[in-house]
Amino acid sequence: MLICSRDITHSWRAAAEYYREHFDPDLHDPQEWAATAKAAGMRYAVLTTKHHDGFCLWDSDLSDWTVANTPYGKDLVGPWVEAFRAAGLKIGFYHSLIDWHHPDFPIDVHHPRRDEADAPEQNASRDMGRYREYLHGQVRELLTRYGTIDYLFYDFSYPDHVYRQMPGKGRDDWDSDRLEAMTRELQPGILINDRLDQPTADLVTPEQYQPSAPMTRNGVPARWEACQTLNGSWGYDRDNHDDKAPGTLIRILVDGVAKDGNLLLNVGPTARGTIDPRAKESLAAIGEWMRLHDRAVIGAGPASHTPPPDARYTQRGNRLYLHLFAWPLQHVHLPGLAGKIHYAQLLHDASEVLFTEANPDQTAQNTTPGGQPEGTVTLTLPIQQPDVALPVVELSLTE
Repeated sequence: MLICSRDITHSWRAAAEYYREHFDPDLHDPQEWAATAKAAGMRYAVLTTKHHDGFCLWDSDLSDWTVANTPYGKDLVGPWVEAFRAAGLKIGFYHSLIDWHHPDFPIDVHHPRRDEADAPEQNASRDMGRYREYLHGQVRELLTRYGTIDYLFYDFSYPDHVYRQMPGKGRDDWDSDRLEAMTRELQPGILINDRLDQPTADLVTPEQYQPSAPMTRNGVPARWEACQTLNGSWGYDRDNHDDKAPGTLIRILVDGVAKDGNLLLNVGPTARGTIDPRAKESLAAIGEWMRLHDRAVIGAGPASHTPPPDARYTQRGNRLYLHLFAWPLQHVHLPGLAGKIHYAQLLHDASEVLFTEANPDQTAQNTTPGGQPEGTVTLTLPIQQPDVALPVVELSLTE
């Protein structure tokens, strides 16, 4: 839901209508968005087709609460899909299971009308069955109009959230069995996230935090992606300047890959349909780092070796990548790698990094390091940190 500087004292529906009357992303250029995403190193993208306010970015046959009935007046989904597909990115849709605008969607803990005195009584005239058919019908539209869709991010289920005797919603409310079956029937190769309250999800989606270890479902390793924002906001927020530094965003990406996950990084466009300058700067910085280091991320995953403090390992075949979250004082010690490294280099410029293997009989003295456990490899690094957001040492393994 958008926030307006104007004091709106009438109902939520009237406020939403007010925004509809002014919705005109006249500068939207999906080709520019796709080029920006591609340059940042992205491999797939996810578009919000409908959020919790129920407003549709396509011309749905099932509602007039759509982009077609705004000053902009045109489908936004189709051109976006075409542009991103042409750029070689996989296509994903975010679609809210929630719909505060629909008259049959029951009021609950997340609904903007939850604190109205007669909110529980209002639910007596709301029919979840009718809303459920509307939900399924709109998903069918999205999955049959735009070609191959690779990913559907449903959002979200909350069956245990009860407020003023108004229950939350989960798989029975959405009829998730039928909704999932339809999704997979219409798009056989699609991935579905874990927010349908189903045990058959293809991936787990931790939001606004980094897992401390690889994610699991019922004790089994799971595919996952961290859902993160540039500045804590899921939409464009003019007055929010809490932007994460590009180095932080890159560390989030690397931390996820090191734990066998992906990163879904949210970018909220302005109301005129552009990516704001601060977001562009962050994405460009990520892209520059990816230009030099993408092989340490794309196609890479977790390593079986334990990294030193303030570092992460990723691995791709016989290449082990040491991501140095903190630049060490000339030496960094890598346990368990003696006899396993053929060559070492800084990845950004391919300059050689010299290394030695620990001698358990060597005592540290004067200018000679020592005292490391047997099996340790010691890298000798430049005093000055390279001018990259996150330095990476590429280790060619003998195995």
